[in-house]
Amino acid sequence: MRPFHFAFTLIAALAVGGCSGPQPRPSIARATTVPAPRPDPRAATLAQVQRLAPEADPGVLALALAARDCAVQAGEVGADAKLAVIDYSLPSTQRRLWVFDLASGRLLQREYVAHGQGSGDNLARRFSNRDGSHATSLGLYRTAETYDGDNGYSLRMDGLDPGFNDNARGRAIVMHGAWYVDPDLAARQGRLGRSQGCPALRQQVARVVIDELKQRQLLFAYADDAQWLQGAKSFACDGRSARQILVAARNPRVPGGGNGIATATAAP
Repeated sequence: MRPFHFAFTLIAALAVGGCSGPQPRPSIARATTVPAPRPDPRAATLAQVQRLAPEADPGVLALALAARDCAVQAGEVGADAKLAVIDYSLPSTQRRLWVFDLASGRLLQREYVAHGQGSGDNLARRFSNRDGSHATSLGLYRTAETYDGDNGYSLRMDGLDPGFNDNARGRAIVMHGAWYVDPDLAARQGRLGRSQGCPALRQQVARVVIDELKQRQLLFAYADDAQWLQGAKSFACDGRSARQILVAARNPRVPGGGNGIATATAAP
């Protein structure tokens, strides 16, 4: 009985093993690599200048950087051009001029700057491209040559916003030093002295700032002026409006906000 039982057990084991067949290999989940989004250079540059000038309006900085990008793309200046930003929505008693060297990642200056007699008292409210208006002109300027004139060492500028500041050279709108750009004087009379439309500086720093900005650098003059914001072309080369750029930079919670890349569609 034992040999027979052994044979029967062996046959049964073979039969069971044969029915099972080859076992499938366990599946191995393959990891899917999701490419990281490419960093936006505009967002990186805006973050850089915000770190350098945390007190400045991020919307104004974003608009100035957009204008600078357009000027570089158009061949108006080189990619290493310095950028000066004036925020004329601030009172003259505040330091409202910043000079950035983006190539080296440095803030070179934060200074007082005067506006024109025709633009207002402590706050600039009126702007003009017309000769004889004695008003400040808004928009993007490319700096040019220096000279010694009635106001001493001065810097000529060419306006790059047609209809808003392109008459700057004809009006002799230049950067220069002036005795009336004096914070002590402003403390006594409630405002800086005013120019005839020029962005005038303190005499103590004028030569240094002018030398930093001479020969094909950029200056961007901003104010909350609806006509200029709607009609200026210097910052509009990629299809974004001023309102889109301002809203996105000023409101980090807006999709695309905080980096100068707007998704809003509101017009100025």
